[in-house]
Amino acid sequence: MPANVFKDLDAAQARLWGQAPQRLHHGWARSPLFSLDALASLIERYPAEHFSLVATSSQGSAARRWREGELGGLSGRQVIDTIARGGLWLNLRNVHLVDPRYGALQDAAYAELRAALPSFDAGALRMGILISSPLAQVPYHADLPGQTLWQIAGRKRVYIYPPHAPYLPAAALEDIALSGVEVKLPYDPAFDHDAVLMELEPGQMLHWPLNSPHRVDNLDSLNISVTTEHWTPRIRRAQMVTLANGVLRRHFGHAPRSRALSGPGFWAKAVLQAVWRRSRWAQRLQSQARPIDFRLSVHAPGGMTDIPAYHR
Repeated sequence: MPANVFKDLDAAQARLWGQAPQRLHHGWARSPLFSLDALASLIERYPAEHFSLVATSSQGSAARRWREGELGGLSGRQVIDTIARGGLWLNLRNVHLVDPRYGALQDAAYAELRAALPSFDAGALRMGILISSPLAQVPYHADLPGQTLWQIAGRKRVYIYPPHAPYLPAAALEDIALSGVEVKLPYDPAFDHDAVLMELEPGQMLHWPLNSPHRVDNLDSLNISVTTEHWTPRIRRAQMVTLANGVLRRHFGHAPRSRALSGPGFWAKAVLQAVWRRSRWAQRLQSQARPIDFRLSVHAPGGMTDIPAYHR
């Protein structure tokens, strides 16, 4: 690994951070932690509560597919080989907690960001590894935290949209906060006229303004990517307001107008969303939104065997 994670994080790039989609170069693609052998070993010891295996649609498919499944006792290398056959996407969430060596990479990257942006308080950090099939798609969606996407292997196209209506209606962002499911965001192909299209190759990283909707098309090889999330104090407050507004809209029939991040109204919403998070309704909604209904198989067509749906 080189001494510096970033290759081109200069003053001009620093001024763009969080203001517009930007592409930077990094040194993670050469780390042995992202070799296929290292990733296979990681998969074999990964806690089930920290990963999602998704069957997603491929390019050219008219149907929009998003199903979640289980690994079915396969070895790590079998999992990777099955994903390489097509139509699958594995998200190893919270890898910084599962293996601190990956957390050290993340810490080094954000130390460089803080040095380049003295006013940037990254807050809480999270890191995940994505292993996805050739030609797989991640449909139009938005994320709640600040986000970066690092390419390790393979190539992809990323379409990034403005983070406001009509591309991102307030009610749709609230639904993401309520359910924890990002991919049900309404999409209109006409939105593409205003998208920023960026290709991502190994050794490149993308960052975009908070909550910007985006969709991803893999090109014709297995893709290995990393996501990092940051929760600055302002982002955390915005998330609290989004969740509280969703509760008010969906459960009390009130269409909230304010997204203020301070004052009495904010603190009332902070209490409301905290109560909601701990409620059985929140736990039931988020669990039922993500049923597990297939098992990975090296022998089945498409690498998948249907199973009776259950909730983790």
